[in-house]
Amino acid sequence: MDNNIPQPNAPKATIRIEEPSFPKETDDPDLSQRAPQTTGHATGISTGINFRSRGSSLSSSHRPELVGGVFNPRSIISRGKRPADSRSSHDGAASHSHLDIEEGDDWRGGHEKKKQVFKGRTLLWLAYQSVGVIYGDIGTSPLYVFSSTFTAPPSHADLLQVLSVIIWSITILVTFKYIFVILHADNEGEGGTFSCYSLLTRFANITERDPREQVTVRMERHLTNDLHPPTRNLRAKLEGSRFTHILLKVIGVLAVSMVMSDGVLTPAQSVLGAVQGLSVVKPDISKSTVTGTTCGILVLLFLIQPLGTSKLATTFAPIVIVWLGLNFSFGIYNLVTFDWTVLKAFSPYFAFQFFIQHKTRAWRMLGGVLLSFTGVEALFADLGAFSLRAIQLSWMCYTYPCLLLAYIGQAAYISHHPDAYTNPFFNATPPGTLYPSLVIAILAAIVASQAMITATFQLISQIMKLSYCPQVKVVHTSQTFHGQIYVPFVNWLLMLGAILVTAVYGDTVKLGNAYGVCVMFVTFFDTCMVTLVSLIVWRLSPFLVFVPWLVFASVDGLYLSAALIKVPEGAWFTLTLSGILTSLFLLWRFGKENQWRAEAEDRFKPSHLIIKDKEEGGRLRLQPVWGGDPLSSIRGFGIFFDKTGVMTPAVFTHYVTKFVAIPEVAVFFHLHPVEVPTVLPEERYAVSHFTAVPGCYRLVIKHGFMDEVISPDLAALIYEQIRRFVIRQAIERARALEKLRTGEDTDCEGEGEATEGETSHQENRQGHRVLMACNSPSSSAMKRQRQNWLVLIARMLPRFCTWLARSRCGSRPVRQLLGGSCCRCSCGSGTTRGPRLQICAWPWIAWLKWALSRRFEGMICNMFGLGPVSSDPNSIHFP
Repeated sequence: MDNNIPQPNAPKATIRIEEPSFPKETDDPDLSQRAPQTTGHATGISTGINFRSRGSSLSSSHRPELVGGVFNPRSIISRGKRPADSRSSHDGAASHSHLDIEEGDDWRGGHEKKKQVFKGRTLLWLAYQSVGVIYGDIGTSPLYVFSSTFTAPPSHADLLQVLSVIIWSITILVTFKYIFVILHADNEGEGGTFSCYSLLTRFANITERDPREQVTVRMERHLTNDLHPPTRNLRAKLEGSRFTHILLKVIGVLAVSMVMSDGVLTPAQSVLGAVQGLSVVKPDISKSTVTGTTCGILVLLFLIQPLGTSKLATTFAPIVIVWLGLNFSFGIYNLVTFDWTVLKAFSPYFAFQFFIQHKTRAWRMLGGVLLSFTGVEALFADLGAFSLRAIQLSWMCYTYPCLLLAYIGQAAYISHHPDAYTNPFFNATPPGTLYPSLVIAILAAIVASQAMITATFQLISQIMKLSYCPQVKVVHTSQTFHGQIYVPFVNWLLMLGAILVTAVYGDTVKLGNAYGVCVMFVTFFDTCMVTLVSLIVWRLSPFLVFVPWLVFASVDGLYLSAALIKVPEGAWFTLTLSGILTSLFLLWRFGKENQWRAEAEDRFKPSHLIIKDKEEGGRLRLQPVWGGDPLSSIRGFGIFFDKTGVMTPAVFTHYVTKFVAIPEVAVFFHLHPVEVPTVLPEERYAVSHFTAVPGCYRLVIKHGFMDEVISPDLAALIYEQIRRFVIRQAIERARALEKLRTGEDTDCEGEGEATEGETSHQENRQGHRVLMACNSPSSSAMKRQRQNWLVLIARMLPRFCTWLARSRCGSRPVRQLLGGSCCRCSCGSGTTRGPRLQICAWPWIAWLKWALSRRFEGMICNMFGLGPVSSDPNSIHFP
């Protein structure tokens, strides 16, 4: 076993961890020929605190000779200016700022959240899963769109016009707007209106951030000159106006609240409608039976949510795929059997005729048409659980064609049977397929609510990151797909809300009146937010963005105004619930912002709190602003939870100032979550040492969402990581001292230049002096000789280049240099003799002439660290 590792029965290692130091001088003749020992006896480090072995040696992966490297110190710079009357502002801080650094590992990089990109079979699998989750809501719309739009048997012309409006509404709002545009406005893979707001906060200074996230967030604000002038002015107004800050904040949070309100309403609506569908085979079913059965199914639906998005999507996908396939096949059957002329509805002419002929009545009928694309807001919000390409693939290749054929087939049937509009799907089923269609329809309606449930989980996770709601437990259900999550607390709240709504309303007609308003508000907010993203983030021309925004906003506004008619009839419920949730989220954020401002006054560097009193032999005492009392040393190992991972923890400040004492070893312990399933052991721990406070360390543990950090032996783990860090630093310093002794990589001149035979001394941390002699008597002479040769070369080569430029084409030296080739001269004669050559005709000579100019002499000297060179040629001497 390696003798460098402390053994359980070996004498206890005595390592001074108050302040790393160089090993003492030793008489051991083999010191320069072997690796430094890790024990206090071998390294000569004086006894401070005794690190006793825990009964087991270090693993092979942590052996000192395999660990180490160069650790560059990093300065901890305060973020933002402090008030003049702040407690951390004092006269003595400046004198110690140059010592206030952390030596060790930098933990702030390498694990930023990155968007996952999937290809091949994984992409196809995600597309398959997305069908089972995202399209359950929008996929079940053919059950009730025509019945909600018409109040009487429609004429053939009215049927064509409404069908044209449905086709082009789905095409414009879902395909063009969401699939092709809005889905690209993701924030590192996350979707939803709030993710657009979060994306804007990274490219414009429009919000405050949690100090825990401030040091790790990746700001990507574009330079002002890189933006178009109108966009430049727009961003300046957004950043400079407090009103716009509040407005964008309210829009982002209100969109989340509205999706959550639909998350309460959609399960009740879909499951209740599915159970009421049993009236097709049993008309005398009672209302209490329907309500009780619905509540039981809702409880079961929310109880299986802990299984995770991936398992649920894999289970639900066959149901939705079969359901959409039935609509597709029924549509083709009805189109061929009854009326294929309804295909004329693909012409937008009929949609415009609908508004021209019916005017106000057409506007009111839009409240039923918008049900054809309800659930589109979940399509964007669920982006984090799947991916852009998976959603685009599943929509364009399967869901979109199936929905179009479903509505076209129903219209073809209704054109021959106008009274069938009351229950278009079941009335239009081919003979012999009613009962199988009923079973599939009920199952599809039950799983339709999964889209809103998953979207709610995604949005809650997003607003928690920006501190708009309390931190609740978030469970990542997949190691492969990082965005698939489950939030237990929100799941049970949604279940209680859905059951309560079902018990109170008990009818899909009443619930349907409350449906649709929040959807249109969210789609309109998405349009506005993505427009800002296209200008500020994507840097598109405002003239290119204006026309699409005008089209999408006009369609959104038209449907939104029509949906507002439902407010007195039941939509007030979702609007009221959204307002309550928005108020709670904004109130929580207001409290967090005030908390950050209050805590900012207590964030400062350790040297602003503690100083060394040189007059008392380096004893620690408080800064004068804190009373200036000397600190007593408490024997032991103190662990202080570090909330932000930078500056001094508030708990440590209170401990030191109130007890006027400090542990011999103080560790600032910080937990830093990263957006990966697990962190490798060699990247998990980052330890640094405060040079201003002896015996003070910071330990940062990075953990992924699948890692378990809090364990019964957490204190022992912290102790072991600090111990290894101290050993590692001692080894590195011992190796550096060995290099100094052997003269490797040392420079006896320069800033600390010593003459030949002169020695320089450096005082070590224990008060002893280590002799560092430049024991090579000829090092200065050799350096001067090397300098003289380089300067001579630097001066002679430009003269050669000048001679070459003045030579003629036909001269023998030039022909030999060019390999016997000839070039045309400036005189245009084409002969090998003539006037002087044009240097620009040979780029390599022009470059050589420039590079070896008089100025290049200084470049040579700077490159080799030769310092200033005398311009006197007689000053160059050679042995």
